[in-house]
Amino acid sequence: MLFMNTGYPQAKIEAHDLDFFYGTVKALSGISLKIEEKEITALIGPSGCGKSTFLRCLNRMNDTIPGIRLQGDVLLDGEDIYGANFDPVDIRQRVGMVFQKPNPFPQSVYDNVAFGPRVLGLSRNRADENEIVEESLKQAALWDLVKDRLRVDALGLSLGEQQRLCIARVLAVGPEVILMDEPTSALDPIATTEIENLMTQLKEIYTIVVVTHNMQQAARVSEKTGLFWLGELVEYDDTERIFTRPKDERTEAYVTGRVG
Repeated sequence: MLFMNTGYPQAKIEAHDLDFFYGTVKALSGISLKIEEKEITALIGPSGCGKSTFLRCLNRMNDTIPGIRLQGDVLLDGEDIYGANFDPVDIRQRVGMVFQKPNPFPQSVYDNVAFGPRVLGLSRNRADENEIVEESLKQAALWDLVKDRLRVDALGLSLGEQQRLCIARVLAVGPEVILMDEPTSALDPIATTEIENLMTQLKEIYTIVVVTHNMQQAARVSEKTGLFWLGELVEYDDTERIFTRPKDERTEAYVTGRVG
């Protein structure tokens, strides 16, 4: 299958003819696309069309589900992440995940951010750990709000603050790619705007792939957009073109709200 777009300066992630099965049920069929480095790629489409399944293929989070099967290739910097030489733990460090609902650990703000570096041995001493926590919270635009509350229970933060804390927790282990599965669906409009602004800042350093049902959000934050439909990628192109001059009638129907 040919890629739906060409001319990318550098592909951080590539999927080649990707099929995915839950048991005998085929959830993804022939997905091929290239995701550029240090850009935001939005995945849109009706519920149940395979967006989140595909997202989880990019860091092997589906591996924990019994009976799954994958055919095709997923490449990170040109290397097959499903190859024998790749450790899933390493993949999930390099390709982090932010979930739909904020899921901070029932621990302090500090311990949430320090958790990953401790487990992975990324800090040599407490000074290193303090530096990682501070820098991660600053990158997540949360430091000024919590620097005097680092030892309070993270569950006491607002939902928007909790989601930014979860982003800081991902940043603390030094990822290259950040996957976001509807990261603002549980948030109010103000918190949603804060997360969108944060995504725009983070793409200067990280490659971001976001699943969203919010068409306006996809149009605001992403450079590329892909429409999933019944397990297929029906169109993948520059976001501006997807929303103004789509090639597929299903794309036009979805982005204009006639279906979905």
